[in-house]
Amino acid sequence: MSEKGFFSRLKKGLGKTRDGLFGGVKRLFFDSTQHADLYEALEETLISADVGVETTLALIENLRSQAKEQGIQDPEKLYNLLKEEVLALLGDDEPDISWRREGEPHIMLIAGVNGSGKTTTAGKIAYHLGAEKRKVLLGAADTFRAAAAEQLTIWAERSGADIIRHQEGADPGAVAWDTVDAGVARKADNIIIDTAGRLHTKVNLMEELKKVQRVIAKRHPGAPHEVLLVLDATTGQNGLQQATQFTRALEVTGIVLTKLDGTAKGGMALAIRKELGIPIKMIGVGESAEDMQAFNARDFVEALFG
Repeated sequence: MSEKGFFSRLKKGLGKTRDGLFGGVKRLFFDSTQHADLYEALEETLISADVGVETTLALIENLRSQAKEQGIQDPEKLYNLLKEEVLALLGDDEPDISWRREGEPHIMLIAGVNGSGKTTTAGKIAYHLGAEKRKVLLGAADTFRAAAAEQLTIWAERSGADIIRHQEGADPGAVAWDTVDAGVARKADNIIIDTAGRLHTKVNLMEELKKVQRVIAKRHPGAPHEVLLVLDATTGQNGLQQATQFTRALEVTGIVLTKLDGTAKGGMALAIRKELGIPIKMIGVGESAEDMQAFNARDFVEALFG
């Protein structure tokens, strides 16, 4: 899909957030003749949109500081300054999602709670890589949810990928080992391993994920090369709490933010970047594979602010 095509989807997908969160923000700057309490009102608006307290306070402090330093009082200029502060917070560098390794397969681990879009994300990434004529192998290491393996198998067929799966209830570490083993033997370009996603508060799940990560590293030193944590944007601050739990168990290298089209509180993206310090690598704004693309901070901000 062209960048222009996805930007149109992104703008449409972020409609709820733009009309809810940033529509409210814009009114603060342009519809009021009294700006004495602007920063206080802005703080309330951002926090209510799941931007998070820490991130909101940092944004407002930077906005105040820059406005004072530059002598800016005009509402339109203040609004544009806020836009630049949001972009600076997200970072303007496009994430590297080439996912290639010279002479060996690139091995990716996908994590997240059930319902976040985790298995679908694994499938969509396989689809995108398959479109680049890559040889992709999927590993169904979520053995506790029967539907996960079935779902991943459908995506394997759709993307032209191979898949390794065991029977329901099998050891996830064994699936991960066999997947990497088969991927190396078959000279796969990319190996993507889906993992279980029961409640993030369960200690046994986190220990299990640590084990899967260790097994992969044992079979192929230096792997996994990418650990993506999938978060559902509609969960707001709960998603941020989930992320904190997962990052204690896994060496997370990137975030995939899904279902941005289903929430008016897409400010969660800002909180993730500020409070976790982990780059957002992909975002989803719909059901189809084309609705998931690389995260571009500038496009994201333009789509939010309109």
